[in-house]
Amino acid sequence: MSSPPPSEGPFVAVNDACTTYGTGPDAVRALAHVDLQVPRGRFVSVIGPSGCGKSTLLRLIAGLEAPDAGDVRICGRTTAEARAAKVLGFVPQVPALLPWLDVLGNVRVLEKVNRAAGRQRTQRGLASDPVALLTRLGLGDVLTRRPGQLSGGMQQRTALARAFALAPDVLLMDEPFSALDEFTRESAQLQLLDVWQELRTTVVFVTHSIAEAVLLSDTVVVMAAAPGRVAGVVDVGLDRPRHHGLLDSAAMHEHEHRVRALLETAWDPVSGTPTGTPLRTPGAAGREVA
Repeated sequence: MSSPPPSEGPFVAVNDACTTYGTGPDAVRALAHVDLQVPRGRFVSVIGPSGCGKSTLLRLIAGLEAPDAGDVRICGRTTAEARAAKVLGFVPQVPALLPWLDVLGNVRVLEKVNRAAGRQRTQRGLASDPVALLTRLGLGDVLTRRPGQLSGGMQQRTALARAFALAPDVLLMDEPFSALDEFTRESAQLQLLDVWQELRTTVVFVTHSIAEAVLLSDTVVVMAAAPGRVAGVVDVGLDRPRHHGLLDSAAMHEHEHRVRALLETAWDPVSGTPTGTPLRTPGAAGREVA
């Protein structure tokens, strides 16, 4: 991966971000004074109920939207500068593969686009070898197949390979495994961890699954809604590399319980409405996620 410019700040920094959609009585306050700081090389998941602003937060980091107030910095750059420098990678829920290209072609296509635009990225290890990268993600036998010939899990892993192949400094993932069945999802999680363990890309990962968040992450950021805000942070102390044998371990269940407790405190499951006062815990706001 390429090195960012020298900076004493965090790799990803969201400072007091506020976002409102609409105006007047129909206005919806999507995010209210959100702070998030992610050091380099960490895997951070964001979890919360539907409508809490998880995807909005991811779009702010990606530079697809601008906050009404507050600031977002990526590797010390503005989001516009980060996008221009190809610092960011994004994996959406839908793979968005080009149907006329095979698996290998879909992974290489953005590299060709960047070369045509005169932009080069420094790639090392797996990121410099698309075939090896696809093989590690379980796609070595389908390199010449087109997206219409692939299962949903294969399509999403192709999208992951395409993102990693660009060697981004920060990789944003918006529920990439949400449409997969449980068995396929678990397999994809392990393959993602295998590649990430080698490349150590900084990841911000949105999910609705508590187990997925704990299994993948160094840190889980719990959000609450109305307005969207950070309710608390859970540091995951499980050793790496990780495997699905952890799913039934006492340590895994302990971390899941901590995440679930934050979710239940920030959102009233009986009435279906948010609690009136944002939860304040050590590290919930203004801390560096570590």
